[in-house]
Amino acid sequence: MSGDFTRRDFIGTGAFGGLGFLAGLPRVSAQEAKVDPSIVRFRPEIEPLVRLLEDTPRERLLEEVGAKIKAGTTHREIVAALLLAGIRNIQPRPVGFKFHAVLVVNSAHIASLNAPDSDRWLPVFWALDQFKSSQDRDKQSGDWTMESVFEPAVPASDRAAAAFTMGMDSWDVSCADTAAAALARGGDTQAAFDLFCRYGARDYRDIGHKAIYVANSWRLLHLIGWQHAEPVLRSLSYALLAHDEANPAESDELADRPGRKNLERLKELRATWNGGENRPEVAADMLATLRTGTWDETSAKVVQLINAGASPQPIWDAMFHAAAELLMRQPGIVALHASTTTNALHYAFHHAANDETRRFLMLQNASFLPLFRDDAGAKEGPQIDTFEPVSGIKPGPEAVEEIFSGLMGDRPLAARRTLAYLDAGGDPKAFVDAAQRLIYMKGTDSHDYKFSGAVIEDWQTLSPAFRHRFLAASVHWLKGSSAPDSTLVARTRAAL
Repeated sequence: MSGDFTRRDFIGTGAFGGLGFLAGLPRVSAQEAKVDPSIVRFRPEIEPLVRLLEDTPRERLLEEVGAKIKAGTTHREIVAALLLAGIRNIQPRPVGFKFHAVLVVNSAHIASLNAPDSDRWLPVFWALDQFKSSQDRDKQSGDWTMESVFEPAVPASDRAAAAFTMGMDSWDVSCADTAAAALARGGDTQAAFDLFCRYGARDYRDIGHKAIYVANSWRLLHLIGWQHAEPVLRSLSYALLAHDEANPAESDELADRPGRKNLERLKELRATWNGGENRPEVAADMLATLRTGTWDETSAKVVQLINAGASPQPIWDAMFHAAAELLMRQPGIVALHASTTTNALHYAFHHAANDETRRFLMLQNASFLPLFRDDAGAKEGPQIDTFEPVSGIKPGPEAVEEIFSGLMGDRPLAARRTLAYLDAGGDPKAFVDAAQRLIYMKGTDSHDYKFSGAVIEDWQTLSPAFRHRFLAASVHWLKGSSAPDSTLVARTRAAL
């Protein structure tokens, strides 16, 4: 075998440990994994699959699911059953920790869509194991199970939105729960989404997980079908009402102040706020404020720039860069969630229909980033717009190999190599594909999947001038090829 072949195939085979052990499973085409709401309607083959996931011990689940796949169970059926099992069995408070088994299902599904056919099962198997781990933890802490809705209190569909707003504004769990059921039964998916977007972004508690849950649950409802919305929306409403202090409706906590201020501030935006120009100097001005300003100053800056004629695009360019910069300065869970929360709020911003909700989401993201910055202790450090690429990098597969082989030992150097590779004309998709494949092989945590999925989605939404540095900064959380394979890979090899 020639050296040329080894380099050419680095991304696809040897340097990543290989995925040949998946060859025994049927390949899942990208078309099969795409959205088809009609596929899951509580048909007889789905409920037994949900129960299989719930009842099979963790040490046997991969083998059981592998047998189901070989017998014809599809990718979409497994993803649907996995989400429903998590919703039914894992308490959505706190919004994180063991509940990541639900939060990560969409990230695993996105990873499957981005993977070549031969690899498409591995992220889903990882999510299956994550569910069993979280289910075990839930059992140890009380074995929470979602109760049936209190039917006499479910409002009529024409009153559902008003009842839901009343319950959420007063932080009344019972009122919001029955109203969420009514919203699901009413079938106006866009109106419901806009409501949940607003409340998912209204407070800073749980470092962005509320907004993340809103975005991810809505994506998955498009996959499994709105007929399953009721338990999902009820779980979601319960999660969004999580708080540790006194009733937030009757107190003045820092977590609530940006939302209250921005509900008023959004009215200051010009009527044509969604037009304007995409000017690079606007992004630079916004980024400077995000580095030093308070949560109040950053949202005020958004209003100033938009009213001066800027479009939202350079505002979002700056916010994505600010989030990525925090991870460069202080790699850790808090800084990581600045990126995944920005991903979720940006998704909601582009998919919400209500004009006021969209303005609110943009202002809230601007206000949240200084809170992430301060909580992460990332006020000082490298700047994403000034770090220098290394010299002598050529835009070929050897450069991608070098980036990932040295990543674990020196992440700042890997970032400089990545920037040099991209600036020299290297294919960003080759970099992204390599990064995602290493998550399959080396990832050990929900955040590996959540972050990589967000990066792969977000870099393409930035203005072209901002994409290279955004991707280069991502290596501060990605996996390198020298990291050990996750234990799940070994388990999956044994199972298949």
